[in-house]
Amino acid sequence: MNILITGAKGFVGRNLVAALKRREGLPLYEYDLGSDAALLDEALRLADIIFHLAGVNRPQTEEDFHIGNTGFTEEICRKLMELGRHPKIVLSSSIQAELDNPYGVSKRNAEDVLRRFAEESGAACVVYRFKNLFGKWCRPNYNSVTATFCHNIAHDLPIQISDPANELELTYIDEVVAAFVNEIDAVKTGFQFAEAVPSTQITLEQLAEKIEQFRQMRVDLILPDYSNAFDHALYATYLSYLDEKDFAYDLAIKSDQRGSLAEFIKSPSMGQIFISHSRPGIIRGDHYHHTKTEKFLVVQGEAMIRFRQIESDQVIEHRVRGEDYRVLDIPPGYTHSIENIGRDDLVTLFWASEMFDPAKPDTIFEKVQPRINPN
Repeated sequence: MNILITGAKGFVGRNLVAALKRREGLPLYEYDLGSDAALLDEALRLADIIFHLAGVNRPQTEEDFHIGNTGFTEEICRKLMELGRHPKIVLSSSIQAELDNPYGVSKRNAEDVLRRFAEESGAACVVYRFKNLFGKWCRPNYNSVTATFCHNIAHDLPIQISDPANELELTYIDEVVAAFVNEIDAVKTGFQFAEAVPSTQITLEQLAEKIEQFRQMRVDLILPDYSNAFDHALYATYLSYLDEKDFAYDLAIKSDQRGSLAEFIKSPSMGQIFISHSRPGIIRGDHYHHTKTEKFLVVQGEAMIRFRQIESDQVIEHRVRGEDYRVLDIPPGYTHSIENIGRDDLVTLFWASEMFDPAKPDTIFEKVQPRINPN
């Protein structure tokens, strides 16, 4: 199946091209501004489906709206009629087609061009009226507030919010791409509007606050709420606007005679992860919890992990090595410790079920090895 994508170098086009290139047996024709006109003619002769994504939304004159949106759609349909071809056409339109502003009118007129083409040729023509799209590769400081907020906050630049209560409906680019990919095999006839792609309502103030929290994560280490699909997508979008030189960041390291320790990530719903280096012979722990639970994973070196139920004198020992990737669960009510019994530094990954709260630490110090009564 041959596929033509107009606007292939735009935000939606780039994401769609990246997805379709992973599929075998789908020759792609990528057409955009600056492409040879012969490429378009060849693609129109061969295409089985056309994703018509090209358009104009920030022109120098109002007439450019008509030329870039309505006029180009007319050109495609006219050439297809001359060729006697009727491939499926999927049009990227906008909810502004419901409005009477110059952009909205040009989009609505493009839809009408497709409607007439479908009626005259029998082709399947599907129109997607998108809301505000966001995701990787969207151009900042252009026509996407999400892209602008992500870019500016990632680069420590100011953002402007004219009305904090102004509400947006945002659709993630991967949802759009998934809908388009499904169109390849979907059997449809005539002209129709596609079902709305899922979107999320959010105010400008809330959007800015979320993105600011993503930036703050490098300080407070608190992860976004990944159970929320929108936050998941927005965080991925934010990271895509980091400069390559800013991909890396340092953790706050606490060091003493025992070695070092650093917190890695935290989450109100899943607790926190931290990592430690312990010198040979060093023992960490000797405490228990009432509710908090933990997991220990030695990733380098050799350790002895000891447990003792706080009402018992019996000590339980587990010898672990980094190469074994063996996880130890730490139940409540068991005082526990980890000792480096190797010759080199011991590197251990710890997970705790709760973020540490100094006001409610749930950590009671008690040595694992029971006291020996000299009498």
